[in-house]
Amino acid sequence: MTATNTQQRVVIIDTGCANVSSVRFAIERLGYQVKVSKDPEVVLAADKLFLPGVGTASEAMQNLQQRDLVSLVKQVTKPLLGICLGMQLLGKESQEHGQNGSEIIPCLDLCDASVEKIQAEGLPLPHMGWNTITPEDNHPLFKGIPAGSYFYFVHSYAMPVFDHTAQQGGKTIASAQYGQSFTAAVQSGNYYGVQFHPERSSKAGAKLIQNFLEL
Repeated sequence: MTATNTQQRVVIIDTGCANVSSVRFAIERLGYQVKVSKDPEVVLAADKLFLPGVGTASEAMQNLQQRDLVSLVKQVTKPLLGICLGMQLLGKESQEHGQNGSEIIPCLDLCDASVEKIQAEGLPLPHMGWNTITPEDNHPLFKGIPAGSYFYFVHSYAMPVFDHTAQQGGKTIASAQYGQSFTAAVQSGNYYGVQFHPERSSKAGAKLIQNFLEL
């Protein structure tokens, strides 16, 4: 890795709905400096951005609105990686409403897919633990990651597998299986998302984060 590579401005967007320290440590272990910020100047000046999230879509979207982050995230032109709930927030809408009834939650609408409860076919929810993924051939996010690599998942909701183009509407760039096939990674233009936790996925996860930082 060249010195100039590690001198990129890397920002974790401070959504208020994620423990960012494990993502931060995973990036720092690769030799990069990281800022955690919701300041528009810092966010829009970044070379690479991370959008982590835990909890429900309804709580997370409320947090983003309260922090004036909805329009800010949509203004980003550099590569952004949503992680777990952060990936789901890139979609059009989510069924994950927490305790407050059954309304559909509008999300960031940065890729043309909805987030639905996993049809687990009798398997326990949440889908929690290690699972393999099937990445798109030759996608740079999965460069050097062997087929059959395991990643760490914790979720009950997911995007279905879908395919527009990566530039318009987005598409699934990796799938996984848990009772049904679902999107494990997505790309829509400069927005990327992974349903698993790369920061908790050992060597394969570290390699994916490195690949993203080197895009």
